[in-house]
Amino acid sequence: MEVEFKEILKDFLQEKELTQVAFAKIIGVKQSQVSEWLKGKAKPGYDILRSMAISFDISADYFLGITDNF
Repeated sequence: MEVEFKEILKDFLQEKELTQVAFAKIIGVKQSQVSEWLKGKAKPGYDILRSMAISFDISADYFLGITDNF
């Protein structure tokens, strides 16, 4: 079963004990954008996924649901 991005992000924020505001600031987006992702109304594009991977030193595969490992 494919895991949706909103679930991956929700789990990541809980694991890292990050608020939407803190996460948004780290990756350079508005909190409202993170909220849209968590609601499943939107998904980040390539540049934002790249920023997420670099900012947290995590493979983009994690955020894409390809791997469960950070």
